Amino acid sequence: MNRILIISNRLPYNISVSESGNELDVIPSVGGLATGMKSVYENNESKWIGWPGIIPEKDDNEIKQAIDKKLKQFNCIPVYLNNEDIDKYYYGFSNKTIWPLFHYFTQYTKFEADEWEAYKTVNCKFADEITQHLQKGDKLWIHDYHLLLLPGLIKEKMPDVTIGFFLHIPFPSFEVFRILPWREEIIKGMLGADLIGFHTYDYERHFLSSVRRLLGHETTFNEIILENRTAIADSFPMGIDYKKFEKAAIESMQKSVKDKSKIRQELDKYMLVNPDVKLILSIDRLDYTKGIANRLRAFKYFLKKYPEFKEKVTLVMLSVPSRSSVEEYKLMKSEVDELVGHINGKYSTINWTPIWYFYRSLPFENLVDLYTSSEIALLTPIRDGMNLVAKEYLACKVDNKGVLILSEMAGAAKEMSEAIIVNPHNNEEIADAIKTALLMPEGEQISRNKILKKRLTRYNVDKWANDFLSSLLKAEKTKERYSAKKMTPKIESAIIKKYSTAQKRILFLDYDGTLTGFKNTPEKARPDKELYEILDNLARNKNNRVVLISGRDKETIVKWFGNKNYSMVTDHGIWHKTPETKWELIEELQAGWKEAIKPVIEFYIDRTPGSFMEEKNFSLVWHYRQTDPELGKKRAHELKDELTSLTANLNLEILEGNKVVEIKNSGINKGRAARVHLQNKAYDFILGIGDDWTDEYLFEDLPENAFTIKVGYSHTQAKYHVDSYIQVRGFLKKLIPI
Repeated sequence: MNRILIISNRLPYNISVSESGNELDVIPSVGGLATGMKSVYENNESKWIGWPGIIPEKDDNEIKQAIDKKLKQFNCIPVYLNNEDIDKYYYGFSNKTIWPLFHYFTQYTKFEADEWEAYKTVNCKFADEITQHLQKGDKLWIHDYHLLLLPGLIKEKMPDVTIGFFLHIPFPSFEVFRILPWREEIIKGMLGADLIGFHTYDYERHFLSSVRRLLGHETTFNEIILENRTAIADSFPMGIDYKKFEKAAIESMQKSVKDKSKIRQELDKYMLVNPDVKLILSIDRLDYTKGIANRLRAFKYFLKKYPEFKEKVTLVMLSVPSRSSVEEYKLMKSEVDELVGHINGKYSTINWTPIWYFYRSLPFENLVDLYTSSEIALLTPIRDGMNLVAKEYLACKVDNKGVLILSEMAGAAKEMSEAIIVNPHNNEEIADAIKTALLMPEGEQISRNKILKKRLTRYNVDKWANDFLSSLLKAEKTKERYSAKKMTPKIESAIIKKYSTAQKRILFLDYDGTLTGFKNTPEKARPDKELYEILDNLARNKNNRVVLISGRDKETIVKWFGNKNYSMVTDHGIWHKTPETKWELIEELQAGWKEAIKPVIEFYIDRTPGSFMEEKNFSLVWHYRQTDPELGKKRAHELKDELTSLTANLNLEILEGNKVVEIKNSGINKGRAARVHLQNKAYDFILGIGDDWTDEYLFEDLPENAFTIKVGYSHTQAKYHVDSYIQVRGFLKKLIPI
């Protein structure tokens, strides 16, 4: 594999100046991302790009050079940020806008234009630094909500680079995400990635919904069809370094009394004196998303509802300080402190304190001590991307005993159904869950945990990283699944050269989406002056035959092009004419079937605001371009399913175009119409251009030596593809002077 460049807001090492001021200290970061990316980072000749945690003086190039040199030893590349960047980009937009909004805390969400500008600026700084270090064949793996714009910025600068992006927090539902004033810019930035990863399918589903609703891109399963490529969204539940925690837990339990940590000694002493007391463990960063205050209220309710457990259970609450300078976090800490004091003041006895409260971080060894000593883990975040603490707790339960109580709002709940799953807002449910956990037989505990641990062992953090990278390689190869090559200047020149030497040429040109852009209603897509000039000039050449081959009805095409010297095919091949002949049906058709189909379509019009029916001579068309994208797509599937049983006995077929469903007589299509125009003619240059799947009949039926071009990027039988109708017009203009 080629190099992997890992990009995140922070490097896996923090740089600080030593107390003497003469040296730089390098301290490894602690956290899920640093641990999760360890195997990727150490292999594949990886580089890690991010902020080193230090802000040099503005013009202090000497310290920057020293930092660069120091970090080079660890294959790290720094992106330098200043105080304003940290204040407005990190503490501002990242953590006062994206963080609360994506966790559904809209009441805490701030929308400051200057912080948005800072966010864009820092993402541009990252993009500039990355492009300086990119080599051919490199792949990028960008992480998290601080850098949502970065994939798009890189793709714009270097379209061929393969980019993966992983969001480590939830992606909210469309109804919440739409609140963001810069929602489209954020989505476009994320879509710069070839693979966008999430912890759960729900987050992936929410993202795809926003893509469809805001930008109108079509999605097929988890593939997003963009103008010139395909992006893939998928879910990858992050695991932990299972063996590391399991090994640490075994070592902790095997240590002699004198070798145990002070915390472990105190825990053992307490349990020896109070053998009937069970410990309930709660570990979180002090963040409003973790539901700590709710958890305390639920624990208070538990003590009130089940007084028989007083003096038999202790809640060990470890709250790790976080963003303590932010006002919302200050208020939350005050609330938690007050609740702990209130509960302990109300329920404590001489020999028993209901809550042991620690407001600090603990080293890894002490965390393991807490995991192994606690009979129950109570983790009830209000919203959490994954929650690795739940997995760490189970990894440390080497005897398979212990009970996990987990919020259904945590991403981990999707893969840990054997735990006791609770609603973090429901005090009654949490209180009952605590009682259930306390009374759960050891046999049931072991049975549940064996299943959970087997899953955690199999899908550990290395598997998570490898799965993402494997999917990134597949995403890179999706282009190979499309037979159409991108129309490059070299290919275009070759086609023009062939055109210039040909003596008898025929050009099959679709209309909507090919020669002009799509409009909300069909009548608004009338041809403009430029298009008339292009087609007139092409048709004026005595060696050319221009064939407009459209799904439009005959009346509309006659109104727009009736006086022109073109050949025309309408209604997807039903009607056709040449400059020398009158309009003819390709075969005798019946239209009586429409009366049976109309009521069905009208039913769906009533149920789908913004949709309407277009009636042609020999077909009916249901348009849903102006509907809600998700509702329209859903109703289109339902309509097709219902029509399938009706059309089977009426010799009809259902065509699905761009935001339309059309019902027409079976066996008639653009390919068949093209064959009529090619019959007994010896053309030495054949060109076919179209944009949707109804044009696939044309591409399929044209001779092997024909040049076929698809407008847009999707599965096709065409040989080449271009981005839009604008590129089609540009190409046709180049044929005119010849």
